[in-house]
Amino acid sequence: MSSSTKTEAGPWLELRQISRQFGGLQALSEVSFQVEEGEIFGLIGPNGAGKTTLFNLLSGVTPASSGTIHWRGQAMQGLSPDRHNRLGIARTFQNLRLFTGLSVLDNVLVALHRQPQGSGLDALLNSSRFQRRQSELRQRAMQLLEELGLADQAHRQASGLAYGDRRRLEIARALATAPALLLLDEPAAGMNPREKEQLCELLAVLRQRHQLTLVVIEHHVPLLIQLCQRLAVLDFGRLIALGTPEQIQRDPRVIEAYLGGSR
Repeated sequence: MSSSTKTEAGPWLELRQISRQFGGLQALSEVSFQVEEGEIFGLIGPNGAGKTTLFNLLSGVTPASSGTIHWRGQAMQGLSPDRHNRLGIARTFQNLRLFTGLSVLDNVLVALHRQPQGSGLDALLNSSRFQRRQSELRQRAMQLLEELGLADQAHRQASGLAYGDRRRLEIARALATAPALLLLDEPAAGMNPREKEQLCELLAVLRQRHQLTLVVIEHHVPLLIQLCQRLAVLDFGRLIALGTPEQIQRDPRVIEAYLGGSR
């Protein structure tokens, strides 16, 4: 299905008047937008604009104070992060959350093991069925590492990876949960220009290969302009602009908020 076509049930992801307060702080205020199946959708805004708070709501880490989130037509209120993941939503974090004491391969295997593994008796007896399942998981993990360009480092401890490689490992681990919606929080943080270009190309390939819908937070706006079909702009928790990259670049509210009123 093309990214511009809605499903019969409506948009793939829909936020309706989402607000979030932390005490006296209004982190998000009545934010509404839709994301279509297969779309690459970007979120931009300065620090404190509410982007990561919004991701926390989408992944079930934080509940909304008001408003609703619908995923594939299902309301998501009150569901745990694990339930969000089992419904097909995965995310990466701005602050990396790898198991640094494990190998690169084991980091991906941990995510793969969230899927049903058969009976505990099979594991206890180390049955042929259990061994076959473990072999399949290792093959799947290596396939994901190959896609992310990390296969040659599979047995290296995650703590020894270069920063850009750690970013890609976190994406591999998220893909291991077989998501339909992947939320990427600052995936290009700490990367040099060449690595950012390679990441942009990689995300486009992964989207097609895994039939993903992507929502991306990124401070490097040129990357999002190149990568995304549409962008949403947050400022002090409010949605101030929504449209194609070309529309966003011309929007006077965006120019005023982020470019000091002139270009």
